Amino acid sequence: YMKYAIIEAAGRQFWIEPGRFYDLNRLPVQPGDKIQFKRILLAKDGDSIQVGQPCVDNVSVKATVIRHLKGRKIIVFKRRPKKNTSSKNGHRQPLTRVMINEIHM
Repeated sequence: YMKYAIIEAAGRQFWIEPGRFYDLNRLPVQPGDKIQFKRILLAKDGDSIQVGQPCVDNVSVKATVIRHLKGRKIIVFKRRPKKNTSSKNGHRQPLTRVMINEIHM
């Protein structure tokens, strides 16, 4: 059976499962820290599904911070028509990789 949850973290929503890692927008934590996510929108364990309005109260998600990293580089290219000017910028989003330890119901 599958155990998963949908959480809101770092301004985005993630479908998470225990034992997998996910890249969130940079969080103000240190590598090796244990963190807990409070905003759980949906939790499923076997046949039971809990849907929050908007959050489920009695579910907690525990995770470990693995490391900080940067995402893939994206090129921001802007060109102004008829002005013969353009600008090319690179951007790498700062990310935090977290390992989901358990979804506790």
